[in-house]
Amino acid sequence: MSEMTNRQRFDRLMSFQPVDRLPMMEWAPWWDKTLERWRGEGLPAELTDAVDVQRHLGLDPIRHVWISHWTDRAPQPASHGAGIIADLADYERVRPTLYGDGFDAEKLQAWAEQQRSGELLLWLTFDGFFWYPRRLLGIQRHLYAFYDQADLMDRINADLLDHQRRVLAAVLEICTPDFMTFAEDMSYNHGPMISPELCERFLAPWYRQIVPPLKAAGIRVLVDSDGDVTELVDWMLALGVEGFLPLERQAGVDVGELRRRWPRLLMLGAFDKMVMHRGERAIREEFERLLPVAAAGGFVPSVDHQTPPGVSLQQYREYLAIFREFCRRAAEAAGQAPA
Repeated sequence: MSEMTNRQRFDRLMSFQPVDRLPMMEWAPWWDKTLERWRGEGLPAELTDAVDVQRHLGLDPIRHVWISHWTDRAPQPASHGAGIIADLADYERVRPTLYGDGFDAEKLQAWAEQQRSGELLLWLTFDGFFWYPRRLLGIQRHLYAFYDQADLMDRINADLLDHQRRVLAAVLEICTPDFMTFAEDMSYNHGPMISPELCERFLAPWYRQIVPPLKAAGIRVLVDSDGDVTELVDWMLALGVEGFLPLERQAGVDVGELRRRWPRLLMLGAFDKMVMHRGERAIREEFERLLPVAAAGGFVPSVDHQTPPGVSLQQYREYLAIFREFCRRAAEAAGQAPA
């Protein structure tokens, strides 16, 4: 089989078609502390751009375009998990500082030129209809708001939907992202933070309006949620979502079980980052766990969240060498590439 471009390979794999090898990419590659350590261990200091680091390490390059639903004028939370509003009056007060252009058009145009060459993947992210009200309200107040402030929740998400429609139209004038995610983080290690009834009441109406135009444009639609997403899968598939990332092993996610229950579910991530510093045997065992699922298609193995700073540059290079071998083996195991 002839060598494919990065985009061809990703598109075919996510369509459950034969590929020359699996994509070798990191969707959320490294903590800042990890890069700080690696620069002390030989990573060239001049490599400050994420794609330059990816290419230096031999990874397939990917650019992340996270749409901002805030402007620089928006107030900032006092601390992580705190909000900036408490009620509808607060929301009306800060609303003029929200919903700006959403992205840097000049930068996206430059990235789109590289995407058209076939070597660069473009990944788009919108704040989801669980995530965005939480950013505004703060974690605790947001969970109460499902019961106490339904009108406020609806108002926020209606405005969010309008902004996403405007931004999507502007993005599509420049390029078509290869896939997108809704940032949600609505699960923890025991499953979703809300019930299916609350999902249907507060999230589903908005998903049902934005997912169809995304898919009509040719963009694959996934949800980004930490924690155990198993129960979420049916909820989201019913809304037109096609897949999930990051599939965190430490949260108990079993990608083999996900593939058994949902044969066409798209998946990214799943490689347990907690084994990366434990040597070749542990890394190989983790890839062996993923091999049957990878051979079935529709799955891009990758670190199940950012590579932590406990992993040295040498250990990461060992991981990459085995990863590279695995990408060929997975295609061969499916009969997708010559032996």
